[in-house]
Amino acid sequence: MSTPPFLTLPASARGVRLETARGGFAALLGRPLSGPVRGTALLLPGFTGSKEDFIALLEPLAQAGFQTVAVDQRGQFETGGPDDEAAYGLEALAADLRALTEAVGDAGPLHLLGHSFGGFVVREALLRAAAEGGPLPWASATLLSTGPGAVCAEEAGRAELLVSVLPPVMELEQVWQAMRELEQSSGVEPVADPKVADFLHRRWLANVPASLRVTGRQLTVEPDRVDALARVELPKLVLSGEQDYAWPVPEQRRMAERLGARHVVVAGAGHSPNAEQPADTAAALSGFWSSIN
Repeated sequence: MSTPPFLTLPASARGVRLETARGGFAALLGRPLSGPVRGTALLLPGFTGSKEDFIALLEPLAQAGFQTVAVDQRGQFETGGPDDEAAYGLEALAADLRALTEAVGDAGPLHLLGHSFGGFVVREALLRAAAEGGPLPWASATLLSTGPGAVCAEEAGRAELLVSVLPPVMELEQVWQAMRELEQSSGVEPVADPKVADFLHRRWLANVPASLRVTGRQLTVEPDRVDALARVELPKLVLSGEQDYAWPVPEQRRMAERLGARHVVVAGAGHSPNAEQPADTAAALSGFWSSIN
């Protein structure tokens, strides 16, 4: 679960609702306050995440000339969704991404970024679009703290345990309290900012349980499809922190090599460089996107 460093939107950003052919999606829209827009980035959060995971990137990317659209995927926080597991499989989420792509419209080259599980959705969308033939609607793809397949065994065990106790076994509030107790017993420091701590609680309770069950399960069974993605002709970037509890960084580096992509390691960051070291992460992203424009 990513923890945003703050919740106040910069002057360059605002909350919006994107209406698409597949329904409405809550989003944060960041835009340069002056000068031309050099491109647009569509940012997808990971498991248990939300658009706020990218809040600290909005201002530095706007200053670099890029418009950003960070979304809550279906089932997450303020987007919501049905109590139907079929709505949250990778095929359905990739279709959502295509609909979001169409809704963003023409604002310069469109770059995709998927964080953690969001990277699986980006990959699924790319593979399906490539199979259809014709030009792709995206200029690049960034896999942020994402691996080639299922998460490591330890993290898979945690995900399986979480999925096993989700409603109807336990209510989301009960699961939240159990997670907090487990963190305290493990010596994890509580979130210092009470507003951020309250937000994390509210966000968790707003998740659609069916979404958590499907996406959490997918993290443990996703096959390695890197070779197929490598055949999709699109500039790619693999971005990670120095350490990662979900996919070891050497595994992410090998994935980048197989993709023929650059691997950038953000110093001082773990699984969420976007929240932990946003300035360096934004610099790496804007540099990559600028090299394509």
